[in-house]
Amino acid sequence: MGFEKVTFTNSQGKQLAARLELPNNQAAHSYAIFAHCFTCNKNFSAVRNISRALVNKGIAVLRFDFTGLGESEGDFEETNFSSNVTDLIDAANFLEANYKAPSLLVGHSLGGAAVIFAASELESVLAVATVGAPSSPAHVQHLFKSNVAEINATGKAKVNIGGRDFTIKKDFIDDIESKPMQNVLKNMRKPFLVIHSPQDTVVGIQNAQELYHYAHHPKSFISIDKADHLLTNNEDSTYVGNVIAGWAARYLDIPKRQELKTAHQVAVSIGNEGFTSEIVSGKHLLIADEPVSFGGNDFGPSPYEYVSSGLGACTAMTLRMYATRKKWDLQKVIVHVDHGKEHAPDSENTSAVKKIDTFKRKIELFGNLDDTQRKRLLEIADKCPVHKTLESEAVIVTELV
Repeated sequence: MGFEKVTFTNSQGKQLAARLELPNNQAAHSYAIFAHCFTCNKNFSAVRNISRALVNKGIAVLRFDFTGLGESEGDFEETNFSSNVTDLIDAANFLEANYKAPSLLVGHSLGGAAVIFAASELESVLAVATVGAPSSPAHVQHLFKSNVAEINATGKAKVNIGGRDFTIKKDFIDDIESKPMQNVLKNMRKPFLVIHSPQDTVVGIQNAQELYHYAHHPKSFISIDKADHLLTNNEDSTYVGNVIAGWAARYLDIPKRQELKTAHQVAVSIGNEGFTSEIVSGKHLLIADEPVSFGGNDFGPSPYEYVSSGLGACTAMTLRMYATRKKWDLQKVIVHVDHGKEHAPDSENTSAVKKIDTFKRKIELFGNLDDTQRKRLLEIADKCPVHKTLESEAVIVTELV
């Protein structure tokens, strides 16, 4: 999985820190934004795991720190729920201007409430998923209910949330109390997924029931039994990410891949952009590319790396076959291969410099083998078919069809 550390400017002129995670074996077909929970940040473990699961399905994910949190600029006490929604819209505008407009919004806890409000204002968003989200932004007041009287009396109070002190102003309370979730959901009219745990003691399961009731179809509900609110179990958050990716695939604009067929042993297809190539070999689909330093996307091995892979695989198989026939205790083989161009032995001291392809192979043998057996296996390595092909003179016949 690749990533880029990025920043964008919100509507208040503050620089917000973000991380854009990208698939490592293909171009992203869709972009998503993840909104973290109240007072959390973009690096929260559940956020990372859910994002990675989405990225593995070809969805690029932007996760960022809301104003005043994590690495983002600004003062948290000057923010409120409405400013969080605005930050989300600013994040969407950043993606649209620099990459591609987001088509999926995912939010955890209060971030889930925020993505519902933001989705209502973003035409590019095709689907919305929430995890442990409240049915009203005002639900967050339970985190500092003992301080509400002080906040109302003095205009603000310092509260402790998750072991950290935050200043909450009366403006924050007034703002969350003024947000009509029911009306927003009824008007959103976008595919909606509610994910919630029946054992969530922070945001009770009745919130999921209300969200589902408010929304129009198509809407879905998934229960993550035995999970806690923060999804501290990595298996829970990874499962959630996989569920969201599978559900969203029905609604996202994912280009259909044209099936490459051939009656030959191998077929390779490349488009008119970059070096990324699709390889079909029998029933197997592979990707070849060049490194970024060479102008590629690094979505797959380079052509020469495939040649080296063929030599390594053939060597390992040949040793396996020989040891099995001899009934030797060869438990495992690892073959390391490096390819490069080196001076031919007879050209190092001449003015006409000649270089030849050189494959350097190192073999690790595991098992109860004596020195004689190990020496014999080293000799057998040179007899693998691909080794012989690379050392012989090959003929390539080419024609247009």
